Amino acid sequence: MDLFGLRARWCVGLAPRLFRALLDRRGVSAIEFALLAPVVIGLYVGAIELGNMLTITRRTSDVASTAADLTAQVKTVSTADLQDITSAATSILTPYPTTPLKIVLSSVVADANNSPKVAWSYATTGATARATNSVVTLPAGLTQANSSVIMAEVTYAFTPLLNLRGYFNPGSFTMGRTFYSRPRKSLTVAKTS
Repeated sequence: MDLFGLRARWCVGLAPRLFRALLDRRGVSAIEFALLAPVVIGLYVGAIELGNMLTITRRTSDVASTAADLTAQVKTVSTADLQDITSAATSILTPYPTTPLKIVLSSVVADANNSPKVAWSYATTGATARATNSVVTLPAGLTQANSSVIMAEVTYAFTPLLNLRGYFNPGSFTMGRTFYSRPRKSLTVAKTS
């Protein structure tokens, strides 16, 4: 009986304690913080990653337009000139890493039938230059018979700052931009050496 009586007293004493614990508000803020902190930290990291991605996307477009524009401003270019142009355009990405950046500059000349072909092409390290006399598909109306255009193709392999694959980012992906500019001082930009 004593054992049963002890159990009965224990059960009777448990109900009020449990009821008081349910009404106690002292630990609510700690529990709310524990539940909300991962969400807030995730949103913060996601905002930083999104900001970096949008900035690099905009700067990649600026690299393409700058490279094409600088090349289109001259009558002739050499390999050294093209190295300088791509170096200047690459500096736009500062302070972001420039290693994943690849630039291909090409002079595309349309013949009498308005068929655009590559006259010359230059590529930075890691990129592949277009083959001379290869046919290029350009947007409609960009060239006319016997005209030319400088085409800058820029790609950037974006890797998030915090590589949390599967949680808040899609992992690495490649951004690509193409920009066209007409030569300003001559019908075509010739490449020497």
